[in-house]
Amino acid sequence: MKKYLYQRLIELTNGAFTSSLIRQFASSPKSGKFIPSYIKTYQIETTDIIQSVESFPTLHDFFVRKLTVESRQVALSTIISPVDGKVEIAGDVQKDSQFLVKGQQYSLADLLGEKKMADRYEGGKYAVLYLSPADYHRIHSPATGNVTKQYVLGKKSYPVNAVGLHYGKTPISGNYRMITELETEFGKMLVVKVGAMFVNSIKLTETGSVWVKGREVGYFSFGSTVVLFFEKDCIEFVEDVSNRQQIKMGEALGNMV
Repeated sequence: MKKYLYQRLIELTNGAFTSSLIRQFASSPKSGKFIPSYIKTYQIETTDIIQSVESFPTLHDFFVRKLTVESRQVALSTIISPVDGKVEIAGDVQKDSQFLVKGQQYSLADLLGEKKMADRYEGGKYAVLYLSPADYHRIHSPATGNVTKQYVLGKKSYPVNAVGLHYGKTPISGNYRMITELETEFGKMLVVKVGAMFVNSIKLTETGSVWVKGREVGYFSFGSTVVLFFEKDCIEFVEDVSNRQQIKMGEALGNMV
C-alpha cells in the first residue's frame, strides 16, 4: 500500500506544468537569494568552485557550477567515475540482461528500448551512481572512446534517491534518459544518464563523435543518476568500490581485463 500511494502521489505532481514551474523559479533572479541557505542545508564544499558564490545569479547557475581542475584528479590507466555521487550498487548483469537496484529487478532491454543491444551486455558489469542535490552535477567521460550510438527515451521522471529507487515505478528504466554507447579499447560500454524528478533536463556539452576520459560531456539540471554498463570480460571493479560508497569524478572505478 505504501508503494502504491507513493507512486500515485508522484504521478499527480510529476508533469509538464510542475516541471515548468520549478525550472522557471530555479532560473529566475529571485532564486539567487536561496543559494546561501541551499549551501548550508546540503553542507556543500565551496572552496573548489571556479567562481565566487556571490557571482551566481540564479540557483540553477549554482547547481550546474564548475569546479577547479585541481580539485578533481583523473586516475590513470583505469575506468573512472564520470560524476561525484554515491555508488548505489555495482555488480554483474544477470541472465536475460537483468540487473538489481534497491530490491527491484530491472530489464536492460526496457532501459535501452532495444533487446539486441541489451543482449550484448549480458554477463557484464554495471554500476549505478546517484547524485544528491549537494553533488557537483557535471558529467565527464569515464573512458576514451568513439560514440557509436546516442539517443533519448522516456518522458516523465520519478525521484532517483534511495526512497524513489525502492518505492518508485521503475525509476531507472522508465524515466527520461539519454543513452550513449562508446567503443573503447577494452570493448563497448554504455553511459546512461537518467533524469530526476520534475526536471528532465540533461544537457550535452560534448557533441563530437569522440569522448576523452575525464573531459566534461554534459550536466544535469537537478539531481539524478548515471548507470554504466560494460560488456562481459571487459573490466573488473577496483577492490575498494563498494555499495553506498561516496565517489568523486576522476576516481578509479574499474580496471581493464
